[in-house]
Amino acid sequence: MDSKALFSLSYGVFILGAKTKAKISACVTNTCMQVANDPVRIAISLLNRNYTCQMIKECGSFALSVLDKSVSFDTIKHFGFQSGRDVEKFKDFEYSLDLNGNPYIKAETCAVISAKVISSQDLGTHTLFIAEVTDAEILSSRAPVTYADYQNEIKPKPAAQKPAQSEKKIIGWRCKICGYELMQAELPADYVCPLCGHPAEDFEPIYEA
Repeated sequence: MDSKALFSLSYGVFILGAKTKAKISACVTNTCMQVANDPVRIAISLLNRNYTCQMIKECGSFALSVLDKSVSFDTIKHFGFQSGRDVEKFKDFEYSLDLNGNPYIKAETCAVISAKVISSQDLGTHTLFIAEVTDAEILSSRAPVTYADYQNEIKPKPAAQKPAQSEKKIIGWRCKICGYELMQAELPADYVCPLCGHPAEDFEPIYEA
């Protein structure tokens, strides 16, 4: 099976905010769709090891910032390439809270959707949440960004690899998005992360100790 065929499916790009008694945090996701109309319900899917996934399971609600075409790679990198377990993602970043206390950003965002979880299903690597929309607001007239826009226009192109400065041997490769590790010396050019679906260019080498 050619996993890259799945890249043909159309996705948006969103920042998903949640809160617990201890803190607020958020992550980037490309999986959200409307699944019912009366009442309005949406479905989102998150990697189980993702900190925001655990927060949503605890608080039972979330705020979804629909990113628009003005969004920068720095914003996506800030919310998507580091864990809320390690950093305060909204520190030094302007945000607001929805009626449920969940955080969302206004800049680079065309809409915000607030929802309460009504059911969930463990899919192995991910959890699927079905949620009822409790509020929604248009924040700008700019068009929403798609995952294809992100891959083709926003995400920096990989630079040519520099000569290795270390004599250490590569023993594996780690996904910079979700942390998955492939413990083998060679990384196929067409390799796709089995957990988060990101391509080989989003992997970094693991060197022998």
